Amino acid sequence: MSDVLEAIAANAAHLDAQPAFPTAAMEGLTQLEAPASRADEWALVRQVAKADGSVGRIFEGHLNAQERLRLDGIDPENHWLGVWGADPAPGEGEPADIRDDRLHGTKVFCSGAGGLTRALVIATGTLVYVDLSDPDRVEVDRSWYRGQGMRASESHRVHFHGVPILATLTPLTTEPYLSGDAIRTAAAWAGIVDSGVESALQQLRADDLKAHAAGRMVVAQQTIDRWFEYAATAPDLTQVSIPLRQAVADAGATAFRHAARAAGSRPFATGTALDRARRDFELFVLQHRLDPLVARLGRERIG
Repeated sequence: MSDVLEAIAANAAHLDAQPAFPTAAMEGLTQLEAPASRADEWALVRQVAKADGSVGRIFEGHLNAQERLRLDGIDPENHWLGVWGADPAPGEGEPADIRDDRLHGTKVFCSGAGGLTRALVIATGTLVYVDLSDPDRVEVDRSWYRGQGMRASESHRVHFHGVPILATLTPLTTEPYLSGDAIRTAAAWAGIVDSGVESALQQLRADDLKAHAAGRMVVAQQTIDRWFEYAATAPDLTQVSIPLRQAVADAGATAFRHAARAAGSRPFATGTALDRARRDFELFVLQHRLDPLVARLGRERIG
């Protein structure tokens, strides 16, 4: 596994500069032995995302899709998979819908588009399984995604033109799988934080102010560690996923804030791993709107 991760990390800067689907990375990752436990799986996703946040995003989506297919008794076979749920904004296309057992319409933030072979897609609330191999029916618009973060995640807009539906699946909101999906995503966030902290620490020289910043970064990392240790033994992931994600998001923001204050502008001007990690982290977390979930948690406690 170390060889696979080292190769992913070695290619991360190139893919960030010249975005493309990480074919070699997926070939290596999909040959690995399946993790024995959820804690092992989260640890693997975290390691992959540390090597390259974009690859981590695609890989955790692949694992998510595999789990959902097996839930319905469907063999994922050797397909490279994703879960595409984001609907277009007004003017970006018609939301995906189902007509005559075929998928029509548009999805956005389709991570892995152009490289994955099949996907699980939400269409008007229904989760369906489709093949992506026909370019006449699956149109990938690479002009839509212009983000500065997660550049190799290939999170494009996709237009579906009557794609046959292979299966209708159990809703994506089914628990505890939804909470497990969310924690798996947070493991990718954690890996990106690990990358940023490692890069920042390599660039700091010891003085009191920078030592304090380094300490705050380490504390943030250890906070993330403790949350995943707790989640690994928690009996009910539905009670863990929201606070864990908020804690990871807060700890990551803290780590990157102190890294920037201590390291200054040079790492961000010269395109270091710290720069890439901060860009990846900020965009990735923004894709998952935590505020409504945290507000719901607060309302439940207020009564």
